Amino acid sequence: MYLLSSQAANSMFPPVEQATPEGLLAIGGDLSSERLLDAYRRGIFPWYSAGQPILWWSPDPRAILYLDQFRVSRSLRKRLRKKTFSLSFDRCFRKVVESCAAPRKKDPVGGTWITREMISAYDHLHAMGYAHSVECWHDNRLVGGLYGLAIGRGFFGESMFTVMTDASKVALAGLVGCLSRWGFSFIDCQLSSPHILSLGAIEIPRAEFLRELAVALNAPEQLGDWNRILLE
Repeated sequence: MYLLSSQAANSMFPPVEQATPEGLLAIGGDLSSERLLDAYRRGIFPWYSAGQPILWWSPDPRAILYLDQFRVSRSLRKRLRKKTFSLSFDRCFRKVVESCAAPRKKDPVGGTWITREMISAYDHLHAMGYAHSVECWHDNRLVGGLYGLAIGRGFFGESMFTVMTDASKVALAGLVGCLSRWGFSFIDCQLSSPHILSLGAIEIPRAEFLRELAVALNAPEQLGDWNRILLE
């Protein structure tokens, strides 16, 4: 297994083809903004639990949601028509990340992979204009949302949460709408799950994902506060 130096932020990742069958590529390093951005641009992301060293992954196949294939169920369509929720972007990024990190009722240890170190690292990327959140509100209360990174015209989804039925799905629908208007084509979902597959995500070979990623990275970046950009 490839070991990254924690002393050199610019130490190179190995070729993704060297990942294990499960997708594990490297261990160690740090969560500096420089290293994180380099990783995402190479189709690599960190995923580890508290007490573990930083683990870097590049799975094959890759789960991806093409924006034009986002599946809106009948119940979600009804919810959107009723306008039960209101949405905002980048209004309370850290609160969304911390909500994603909170244990889930069905899984007492759920969310523990979003460590304090991870929260701080992505908060810094948010300040740089790369990391973004979508917030879903009901009666002025945050009831759902998601966060991820936008690099070039690629969006890399990290996590989502909900405390009311369909709140996270409404946040995702809002994100899909904005990304579509801005010329994005996909949301990287990283690893497959029944939930994201039900929303229209599919699995594609890693090599195909990397080709599409290269195209997305060659496009202009949508940096900055998305709430301000949407109001302009």
